[in-house]
Amino acid sequence: MDPTDLVNARVDRLLAEHTPGNTIEFKGAMYDLGLSNVSFPEGFGGLGISPAHQRLVTDRVVAAGGPVPLVSIGLGMGAPTVAEHGTDAQKAKWLRPLFTGEEIWCQLFSEPGAGSDVASLSTSAVRDGDEWVVNGQKVWTSLAHEARWGMLVCRTDPDVPKHRGLTYFICDLHAPGVEVRPLRQMTGQAEFNEVYLTDVRIPDAHRIGDVGDGWRIALTTLMNERVAIGGSSFARKSPADWALELYAEHGEGNPVLRDEVTKAWIKQRVLSLTVRRAAAAASVGTPGPEGSVAKLLAAETNKSVYSLCVDLLGPAGMLYPNGYDMQRVSDHSVYSNVQEWFLRCRANSIEGGTSEVMRNILGERVLGLPGDVRVDKDAAWKDVPRG
Repeated sequence: MDPTDLVNARVDRLLAEHTPGNTIEFKGAMYDLGLSNVSFPEGFGGLGISPAHQRLVTDRVVAAGGPVPLVSIGLGMGAPTVAEHGTDAQKAKWLRPLFTGEEIWCQLFSEPGAGSDVASLSTSAVRDGDEWVVNGQKVWTSLAHEARWGMLVCRTDPDVPKHRGLTYFICDLHAPGVEVRPLRQMTGQAEFNEVYLTDVRIPDAHRIGDVGDGWRIALTTLMNERVAIGGSSFARKSPADWALELYAEHGEGNPVLRDEVTKAWIKQRVLSLTVRRAAAAASVGTPGPEGSVAKLLAAETNKSVYSLCVDLLGPAGMLYPNGYDMQRVSDHSVYSNVQEWFLRCRANSIEGGTSEVMRNILGERVLGLPGDVRVDKDAAWKDVPRG
């Protein structure tokens, strides 16, 4: 059957047999019919067809009153990694609860001494029979306080170069030895966390891929993360939307401000088209460089447009309406004004890979420029000096 006809037939069945809504039951039905992510394998939420057909699913489901697709760590990064590298048993265990929203995931990659250079991480995993014993610390872990599962990369062999001694696991955040501590941001909220892992036992059945192959699998997560972060601006009110509203309230008639708002709208539109191109090019597995383009462009666009928004507020832009009461937040719905978004978007050029790292990736892999000098490339991890 033609893929378009197949998708339409499945959506017809979905809407005929289930009441549309943002419910576990409806989202579970989407998964069972292969409509959660059509590029995923059949039987695991997909139909094994081009991801371009997902737009048809989204348009029809949303028009009927179904859920609007949201960008999340589990769906945007975890699900593609499990779909590409997991066993059938692992796909069956983790994918459906991700798509129904029953389980939240987080990403346990960055460490105090391994941020932009994630491959230099030191959290260790030592095998003990059918389990691995994990010790270390992760940081800047979004939503760890809400998550059930975490994508965890550990060092399992310190005697080989850093990229070759890593192994990828799915860690139960409710397991003994896992401690999550909030990190308060300059917005006043605590969206990020630091996570301490002390003698945490992870079954070998929760290992994704081969021992020592963790870096290759982590790249799948990281590249999907960049596509997800680049597109996350469109899961909510965009910076350009804020700018247009504020111009109507505070700047109308000012030709200089009108030009600046026009430029902001154009930037946002270019970003939107870039994100769509990246999403169309992505499939199950590791996306191409389009994700890095979208991620870099999103970070720089958000910062510049929200700066304009604060300028449009005039003296009121110096105020912080909601105060600095500490909150453990689960999503961005808590940010209700431009001042909060102005502060929050500073992190866009750091999280998911710094803008400097994105420029290096694009310079090397797209433009073909010489790569950075890597003096530790062939040295055993244990022999590389660390601060």
